Amino acid sequence: MAKLGEMSMILKLLGGLVLGALLGFVVNEPVMVVVVSIRHILGQIIFFLVPLVIVGFITPAIVRLGQNASKILIAAVILAYCSSVGAALFSMLSGYIVIPHLSIATQAESLHKLPEMVFRLDIPPLFSVMSALITALFLGLGIAWTKAQTLQSLFEEFEKVISWLVSNILIPILPFFVGLCFMGLAYEGSLTKHLPIFVTMVILVIIGQFVWLAVLYGIGGMVSHRNPSQVFRFYLPAYLTAVGTMSSAATLPVALECARKSPVLSSTMVEFMVPLGATVHLCGSVLTETFFVMTISLILYGTLPSFGTMLLFCILLGIFAVGAPGVPGGTVVASLGIVTGVLGFDQTGVALLIAIFALQDSFGTACNVTGDGALTLILDGIFNRNGELGPMQHES
Repeated sequence: MAKLGEMSMILKLLGGLVLGALLGFVVNEPVMVVVVSIRHILGQIIFFLVPLVIVGFITPAIVRLGQNASKILIAAVILAYCSSVGAALFSMLSGYIVIPHLSIATQAESLHKLPEMVFRLDIPPLFSVMSALITALFLGLGIAWTKAQTLQSLFEEFEKVISWLVSNILIPILPFFVGLCFMGLAYEGSLTKHLPIFVTMVILVIIGQFVWLAVLYGIGGMVSHRNPSQVFRFYLPAYLTAVGTMSSAATLPVALECARKSPVLSSTMVEFMVPLGATVHLCGSVLTETFFVMTISLILYGTLPSFGTMLLFCILLGIFAVGAPGVPGGTVVASLGIVTGVLGFDQTGVALLIAIFALQDSFGTACNVTGDGALTLILDGIFNRNGELGPMQHES
């Protein structure tokens, strides 16, 4: 079901992208007046739900972590966070070096201007994105430390409500929102200018993902004093499965089988870290999103975000990658709050990010899954250096 759901979501997004782009080349101004109005309303609904998603997912996640705060679990979550933030920082620095040398035509060079909305409906969020994040962090920590059972149950129910809203409202309207935004880009005439850049972006982030995997496995080898090739050489089936399924959950059985074949990993650590990593370790997705938001910022707004802004974005993105990974539609949906709140993206920027992210989502997932093997190796080196948690597995 996870595989089919992820594939269906990607196909709908790509379908909305293609159909919207094609219609944008042929529609006239009266039609675009209606399109711009509908796009604004859909965007308002999405941005209204974003703070609720933050509180609804991150608060229960922190509570669960606090109640299961074993030494190894805390270390694993911190390790996953550091990997995600490290990938984001690597992507950010690479972006500042590479992106200015790409041939990017700015949005100001568009041939047509979008018409004014015929109908405008503003739906302001209940609170800002940063207020939602701080609220989630403090409430989660407070509930975990005080063992407030009533509030814990309340937020577990709230999480179910938000999950329903995401699955039945937010996700279904995303393809329409993306399609309408791409209609606008095609109508303006900027889509054809930017298509080569989109392809270049995807290729560059896939290369970056392999570089980051090499870094993770190199660290794993140094920490554990074991040969990392004795882990990653077994991971090709898991990588290819993730490319096909676009889902860490659907790839989990294959990833476990691959990790179990490694002669330098203990079965105890494999059975602990690989399933946990499928939930909290999203280094490939974070790396991708960071590079994409920088490029899109230059395309649409004519400038790269400042270093301080991007540094804050990377730090917060790591929290979202750990705390809210189960939101359907990928990391980018879970992090829409900081994309709009920190980077200041408008509706067109958000739609462009979602659409381009979908184009490489399978490779980002494959990087996430393969990186779990490196984290398992690191944890094994820290907590099982002498076989305290069980012997190393034998190569089959």
